[in-house]
Amino acid sequence: MRSASPPSIGLVCPYSFAHPGGVQNHVLGVGGWLKSQGHRVHLMGPGRPDREALERNGLDGSEFTSAGPAIPVPYNGSVARVNFGWLESRRVRRWLRQCMPDVLHVHEPITPSVSLLSVWAQHDIPVVATFHTATPGSRTMALAQRLLPETIAGIDRGIAVSSVARQVVRDHVGLDPQVIGNGIHLVDEPADLRRTTWRGGAQPRITFVGRYDEPRKGFEVFVEALPLLRARYPRADFVVVGEGAARSLPGVRFVGYLSDPERDQLLAQSDVYVAPHTGRESFGIVIVEALSAGADVVASDLAAFREVMTDADGELVGSLARVGDPVDLAAQVIATLSHPDPERRRRARHHAATFDWSVIGPRVAEVYAAVRTT
Repeated sequence: MRSASPPSIGLVCPYSFAHPGGVQNHVLGVGGWLKSQGHRVHLMGPGRPDREALERNGLDGSEFTSAGPAIPVPYNGSVARVNFGWLESRRVRRWLRQCMPDVLHVHEPITPSVSLLSVWAQHDIPVVATFHTATPGSRTMALAQRLLPETIAGIDRGIAVSSVARQVVRDHVGLDPQVIGNGIHLVDEPADLRRTTWRGGAQPRITFVGRYDEPRKGFEVFVEALPLLRARYPRADFVVVGEGAARSLPGVRFVGYLSDPERDQLLAQSDVYVAPHTGRESFGIVIVEALSAGADVVASDLAAFREVMTDADGELVGSLARVGDPVDLAAQVIATLSHPDPERRRRARHHAATFDWSVIGPRVAEVYAAVRTT
């Protein structure tokens, strides 16, 4: 007797693929893993991912349908590029008729976007929703409460990327989602995990990744920590990856936007990755990618960061600094550089491997199987 074929999955992202981000990468990642397991996948979202991003995830352009151009709107201390309206609603309905998925998986379903429109448009399709946001009391949550009866009734199973995100959903939406973290493509294990010398050459390399104009990314905290770091390591290589207004700081290299492979290569050449964010974080995907690349991590002591940096034995695999405290950030970086811990670095790499798509993908697929039998 032949086994049933894997279900067809419709994946909806609210944010524009023309401006890559964590949610977009997550949608592409799960889509690529599903395809590798024999599922038929259909992706939709604003904008369009570039060919490199699709190919990196084992996807092609025929599996993606654009919901049209997006507009930037302030959201969660950042800028979200979404689209929402009658034209987008027509595109969503047409897409659903054409692909007829067995399961519809939407991300950030209460954000005014094509994700929300997809929940409204589906008829008799099981819906799985992933929540990425950790912002209690936001305007979006207030909107969700007004839209609650129609929107939440259309969701059969929920996923939250962290316990922090789960608590927000439980408090403000009324669902109790299962926690499944974001996935990564695990890079090859670095050969220098047990190193005691600098990766950056004669001096250590300290790297910041993020949109440094956004206050919640904590770049100004990093800037205030620089004099203390320079006093200990005068010729340290400080590298900033990400988009923002043109800026110049003595001794700091701004390298701009890097593709994911380029960023991973830089992390694999970094001694310390710093994440001095000040709040509104639900996961910390670059932290996991830095751990995977063998970089030591110093991050703000946010609940989401603490969670993602704690391994199965309850041990921290990186260092935490007080939120918004440049003195403590510098102290933690200096302590990390001054006292190399190859064993913790090895455990960090092992912990990062638990977020590989070979681990995360099957957990998502189990949710699909469950929602189809209820």
